[in-house]
Amino acid sequence: MFLAKRIIPCLDVKAGRTVKGVNFENLRDAGDIVELAGRYSDEGADELVFLDITASSDHRGTRLEWVERVARQVRIPFTVGGGISSERDVEALLKKGADKVSVNSSVLKDPGLIDRLAAAFGKQCIVVAVDACRDGEKWRVYSHGGRVATDRELFSWVKEAEGRGAGEILFTSMDHDGTHQGFACEATGQVADLVNIPVIASGGAGCPEDFYEALTRGKADAVLAAGVFHFGQIRIPELKCFLKEKGIVVR
Repeated sequence: MFLAKRIIPCLDVKAGRTVKGVNFENLRDAGDIVELAGRYSDEGADELVFLDITASSDHRGTRLEWVERVARQVRIPFTVGGGISSERDVEALLKKGADKVSVNSSVLKDPGLIDRLAAAFGKQCIVVAVDACRDGEKWRVYSHGGRVATDRELFSWVKEAEGRGAGEILFTSMDHDGTHQGFACEATGQVADLVNIPVIASGGAGCPEDFYEALTRGKADAVLAAGVFHFGQIRIPELKCFLKEKGIVVR
């Protein structure tokens, strides 16, 4: 339905530095946010996601000065998330250079915020990020950067988010995050079947084949990754060549 597939690096930001962990824990430094953002823009990334990963747990908004510094370095669409809880927060981020916003904890607490943000800024601007891990037969949704379990279930939540005005779903499997063992393709495919908006697969990239699997078996419209890009295991131009050779339409 959404033709060209997108490759999206993600900057998980803590204390002004890019960090990367495994299963949302044991974070290690991955580099300067501005340098990495500029590199990905130059290498042909389709978009960039910037997540201030401690904003919600610290009960604050995203650091606007970090966003402004990154926005000056990139020439690609730029999504920002972390601590967004009001229309005022979104307006401030858009003024600092963000093209879209990613909301998670705040909309789990107040789902009507999705409706209000979509009405104020347009659905195309609103990405609902969903962090979930398997809990028996279900996928339980977590808030506050994976720290707090909710009573929400993945599939019903993404459907509700779409109905309220989400323009995209960013689904991260906490079980797969940082493992380099591949994406949660079965669950991602179920999400893609449920909604009529783009789905971004996140969590588990280890090799180019994993991206191919997420885009085919997982039915994702875009694939987001962090560590494999930050630490040089995969470079975006080579990844796009690999996907093209496999018959995937990329930009």
